[in-house]
Amino acid sequence: MLHKFGTPAYRMEAHLLNVAQFLGLRASYIITPTALTFVIWSEGHEEEYTHAARVNPGELDLGALARTDELVDSLSSGQVTLEQANERLDEIDTMPNPYNRIATGAAFVLSGGAFAMLMGTSWNDVLWSGLISLVVYLFVLWSGRSKRVAHMLEPLVAIVAALIACGISVYLDPGINIRMVILSAIIVFIPGLALTLGFAELSARHLVSGTARVMDALMLLFKLYFGAFLGIALGFSLFGQVEFVAPTPIEKWTAWVAIALLCMSLIIIFRTRKRHAPWSMAAGFIAYGSSIAGAMYLDSALGTFIGAFSVAVYSNLFTRLANAPACIVAMQGLIVLVPGSKTYIGLNSLISGQEFIATDSIGQQTFIIFMSLVAGLIFGNVALPPKKSL
Repeated sequence: MLHKFGTPAYRMEAHLLNVAQFLGLRASYIITPTALTFVIWSEGHEEEYTHAARVNPGELDLGALARTDELVDSLSSGQVTLEQANERLDEIDTMPNPYNRIATGAAFVLSGGAFAMLMGTSWNDVLWSGLISLVVYLFVLWSGRSKRVAHMLEPLVAIVAALIACGISVYLDPGINIRMVILSAIIVFIPGLALTLGFAELSARHLVSGTARVMDALMLLFKLYFGAFLGIALGFSLFGQVEFVAPTPIEKWTAWVAIALLCMSLIIIFRTRKRHAPWSMAAGFIAYGSSIAGAMYLDSALGTFIGAFSVAVYSNLFTRLANAPACIVAMQGLIVLVPGSKTYIGLNSLISGQEFIATDSIGQQTFIIFMSLVAGLIFGNVALPPKKSL
């Protein structure tokens, strides 16, 4: 269940060891994105119970994660029995999405528009990014009904977003930044968070899980970029090209509005419980504000270290005050900081030789940001140790 909800391997193994210790058992776990291995035995007995399962990489469901953590606390305090806890796990597993399809669709629109706003492009790009994100969400709904669509969802949505953006540039708005709008429309799929978690697992010496997660994220990134590359080529062939008319860029202060909109959309997409929503919103502002403040005195990439440090301390403080997993708010802050979009931009510059935003040393910046994120999380957890293993 924890794996299904997207828990990192190092946190999940620590949590399972705590549960086994409470039950008076000895246990060993090997957790990877695609396989789970459990070995459980009692003190003084030679017999072991071994179980291995083939699983698919989990998706973030922060509401279900919080409910599962509460269930462990209830079991530890004696409020529920082991049999009742097992039944409750089945109930959590089958619970419907607390947010309806309209709210989720609106969240996709907000995420695309907010990211374009955060990148400081133009209001034209913000508008079209949001509308194309809505089309992307329709394909997400379709993938829930068709296994074939689900199998090729990432490159498919990138192709569709690219075709629509090319058509808009020719027939509706020559001021659209095609590649930026495509990136904004598919930003939900960009695996920056998965890359960061993979590096965090590697730094925690979970080598197999970390390597697997990093490679899975890179393959997803390649699929998205190939889809966008193919879609642009098809779009230019079908619709032709027009001369780009540079629109007026948006004001810098709108970045704070973008953070608010992005965090609101992530609360719905990650199915965060409503009582944790204000904490999650604050995490986004803390991450962005502290990184900006750090960049004023350090290098802009090293400012990410300050942001990650602040997120780690804040999430551990949230655990102590709200008695809930730190992941609930840490994920929000990390997504504001992660350089997944910069990895995509660097890949575009490497392959096509074109830059759709002004960037200097994008590869070096991306690498430093990744390292700063991991280091910030480590130092933050040392400064204020987590109360919970999740």
